Amino acid sequence: MSEGTDGAAADRELLERIRAAPVLAGPLLTFDPDRAPGAPGPLFAAWLDRALADGVPEPQIMTLSTAAADGTPSARVLMLRGVDSADCAVVFAGDRRSGKGRDLAANPVAAVSWYWPAHGRQIRMTGPVDALDAGTARRDYLGRSPASRAAGLAGVTSAPLGSLAEYARERRAAQERVAAEPDAVPEGHTVYRLRARQAEFWQADPERGHLRLHYTRDGDGWTRTLLWP
Repeated sequence: MSEGTDGAAADRELLERIRAAPVLAGPLLTFDPDRAPGAPGPLFAAWLDRALADGVPEPQIMTLSTAAADGTPSARVLMLRGVDSADCAVVFAGDRRSGKGRDLAANPVAAVSWYWPAHGRQIRMTGPVDALDAGTARRDYLGRSPASRAAGLAGVTSAPLGSLAEYARERRAAQERVAAEPDAVPEGHTVYRLRARQAEFWQADPERGHLRLHYTRDGDGWTRTLLWP
């Protein structure tokens, strides 16, 4: 059997395993969109609070999607750093010299999303992104654990890495710097704020009767509508 045939057989086997994997096994939460608030920010805060209270694994972790100047998309997983529920805005951080930083400098619009399988809930937001002031960035960075600060001081996110040995050396040097300079902040550390223009809430149903509630910013208020799932 040729190498290509072996690969095709393995792919078919993998597809069968994907199809057999449990999905929306429940029990899931329910959602009544008629009782949802008129603005998405309070609903986001309520869903996140419920996820934290119920012990959903890492509900603060989100996917950030950006696009380069030429439109090339890129997505990565990072941590939610703050919420403004009154304005439906979320805060995250990164190095402005990284891929996401360069994308946001060229095209300051992004999308963020969360998926919590234990609740069968997905949230999506899109909107313009602004970089907050240097003082906010400094407070964010210095509020992190020593390990997290050392990680941020070791190299530049997304830059090419020559070897694992280089990585080990840079990490050791960064750990030593954190101990010697506890107020050190990387040059590129930036805190960003995404102010949602659109927000969507998706509630799964084991019988596939999913619900989607979509909000669109309309001046100082919001319009909302149900969408076909």
